[in-house]
Amino acid sequence: MELRQLRYFVRVVERGSMSRAALDLDVVQSALSQQITRLEGELATRLLQRTPRGVTPTEAGLAFFREAQLTLRHADQAVRAAQQARLSGTVTVGLAPTTAGVLGLPLMQAMRMRYPDVRLHMVESMSGHLTAMLNARELDLAVLFDTRLHQARQAAGARRWEMAPLLEEDLFLICARRGPGNPVGRALPETLTVAELGDEPLILPTGPHGLRSTLDTAFARDRVAPHVVLEVDSLAMVMAAVDAGLGSTVQPWAAMGRYPDAAERFQCARLTDAPARRVNLLCSLPDEELSPAALATRVVMADCVRELVASGQWFGTTWIGGEGATV
Repeated sequence: MELRQLRYFVRVVERGSMSRAALDLDVVQSALSQQITRLEGELATRLLQRTPRGVTPTEAGLAFFREAQLTLRHADQAVRAAQQARLSGTVTVGLAPTTAGVLGLPLMQAMRMRYPDVRLHMVESMSGHLTAMLNARELDLAVLFDTRLHQARQAAGARRWEMAPLLEEDLFLICARRGPGNPVGRALPETLTVAELGDEPLILPTGPHGLRSTLDTAFARDRVAPHVVLEVDSLAMVMAAVDAGLGSTVQPWAAMGRYPDAAERFQCARLTDAPARRVNLLCSLPDEELSPAALATRVVMADCVRELVASGQWFGTTWIGGEGATV
């Protein structure tokens, strides 16, 4: 039995006519009659008496009419209660530039669809800045990197966070296909090791940021002294410098995501060393400090990441989070 059938039946009784009820409901009379017949079949009793002047409820139909009216009123009240209780408020989310290039728009779209009354405040910045903002309670949620760095900050007296792994990203050596730094258009192999980067002129972010910390760990393990020619704390400027042939960089695939013609501009080689992978962590204030809207947004973020990885839209990644729940 469906609410639609109850609405149809109640309107037929109220109007006393199949044709008038069909007109009010904006359905064809045959479809309306079919739904009433199905309802009578499910109840195994006759609800309406057809007469030349229209329809009247039988004794069973009159009893059912009263209860159907009550059921429909309760259903309408339930809808109003749900609409009045919709999540609202502002949630501040921090994403690093590489993450924002892949996750930012899908997250905004998912939140608009699921929680239209929640206003997102999106902050794009380098992970070191996002770390400081989260510690200062200027963010509710952020996707950050490098567990070791965060644990050290917490051990040094920073206020507590919640952290959950989301995904691992492969890292790639990225360089221009042609330019001053690659005048002959050298071709990169498909894969490289960290040990093979010793002579590569690198453009990297500075130490406080998660990617540089991950790379420094990998360089130290292989006893490689990287040849850093530029330190730039802006992904847009890093990629512009690489595009101009001023050097190469080590970034996840998402760093090229904002270039529609990335395949023509850049070439890349995946680093195969296990430490040369970046773990993405979904970090937030403790649950007791988060609003219901922020708690819901955290679930939506995890869902979006999982869907992007599963669909292949976030290339070079492996989902390592939990199952997650769809809200």
